[in-house]
Amino acid sequence: MIGTGDLVVATPEEMHAFGVRLGRSLTAGDLLVLTGPLGAGKTTLARGIGEGLGVRGPVTSPTFVLARTHPSLVGGPPLVHVDAYRLSAAIELDDLDIDFAGSVVLVEWGRGMIDAVASRWIDIEIERPTGAGDSDENDADPADEPRRIRITRHDLGHA
Repeated sequence: MIGTGDLVVATPEEMHAFGVRLGRSLTAGDLLVLTGPLGAGKTTLARGIGEGLGVRGPVTSPTFVLARTHPSLVGGPPLVHVDAYRLSAAIELDDLDIDFAGSVVLVEWGRGMIDAVASRWIDIEIERPTGAGDSDENDADPADEPRRIRITRHDLGHA
């Protein structure tokens, strides 16, 4: 498993590659919460995680279905990709009847809801700089601005 701490990814390709490495280290029962503003790279990271896990794709944002299950193509656990943006309470997340123990579960926009349904998870926060390329001399694509990723483990069962 990739450890806790901060790292910087400079491009969407690096975000995807980080996701692949992370996906290769995950096992059934792992729960990840992705947090970050629109356009931060959450779905790019999720695609990489899916590739690293070897699941059937494509991994896309499950905004309109709330949760999408991607079965493994290599005998590993499935990836359950959840978009909690439209959920108003943790009970709604629980109502999705997700197999947390038998899957790798990735929840976008789940901060503040997960602790009601799980005792341990990995929080991945993606910070997207704003204005880093805002000058007349630099017409850089904001998608190519470096992102800071902060990884924190939570375990409510152990102090």
